Amino acid sequence: MIIYAAFKLKPEHLAALKKAGHKLILPADFNLDAAAKTVDAILGWDQNAQALIAGHNHVRWIQTASAGVDYLPLTDLAAADIVVSNTSGIHAEPIAESVLASLLAFGRGFMNVRDRKPANFWPRSNVMAGMFTLADNKTAVILGTGHIGQEIARLLHAFGVHTLGISAHGRPAAHFDAVGTDAQTAGYLAQADFVVNVMPLTPATHHFLNADRFAQMHKQPLVVNVGRGPSLDTTALLAALDAGQVRGAALDVFEEEPLPANSPLYTDPRVLVTPHISGNVPHLRQEVFTIFAANLAQFSQDGTLARNQVNLQAGY
Repeated sequence: MIIYAAFKLKPEHLAALKKAGHKLILPADFNLDAAAKTVDAILGWDQNAQALIAGHNHVRWIQTASAGVDYLPLTDLAAADIVVSNTSGIHAEPIAESVLASLLAFGRGFMNVRDRKPANFWPRSNVMAGMFTLADNKTAVILGTGHIGQEIARLLHAFGVHTLGISAHGRPAAHFDAVGTDAQTAGYLAQADFVVNVMPLTPATHHFLNADRFAQMHKQPLVVNVGRGPSLDTTALLAALDAGQVRGAALDVFEEEPLPANSPLYTDPRVLVTPHISGNVPHLRQEVFTIFAANLAQFSQDGTLARNQVNLQAGY
């Protein structure tokens, strides 16, 4: 197969693919006219890949280096009968640990000491004003019950947290005490001490966390967004913080990225901001290649994928 590799592979991966008889086109060697006639598959995504898909092409399969695929022209890909696979699963552990770290930062007072200077660091009453909490016997509502949601639920269970999930289908999922559908969201949010969003971005999840949802949060929860930025209405979140509907927020993804320098989120003491790093995976290139290689072997054989095929209509 001829593969356009937008994602940077290790030298040993390139060698293995060439040894197996595949031809790799790298970004430095990309020529749109030639690629349109020859490229069978795309690994990763960049401007070259976007231009290739936008015109007449020979592509039959795209392997992303991400779990989310909302940046792809899914409708066009479906119409062109191009299949897509993602890397769902490889980000579950780091994102789950990031969520846990965020909740503990709020609950154990770290948010109140992060910017303290010696002159006002003591007495401890300055920190106590941050309202210490324990995770035990709290309730977390996790929006999204896939690989990431299940790993978050598993870690929170170890801290004695009750885990409730929301998904489009409402089917039971590992490590969740109960799972409801989107239609049941209000009743679940009313119980939440923590709200964690890991939903993929689709038309149905755009601004899923909005003013109406924040009004349904009766226990002043901490809100964590590690899913997609546009699934949370930032203006509504700031209003909910001011109204006391939400106690604090940990945000790793944003409606606009990079987050503009004048965003009030940077300076709001109730908000923990990180620059879209919660899913950073040690040995990322190896993890992506493992999925890609398995899919490449099967796709070369029979035109199907071994794992992680995306439902282009659903968007995940």
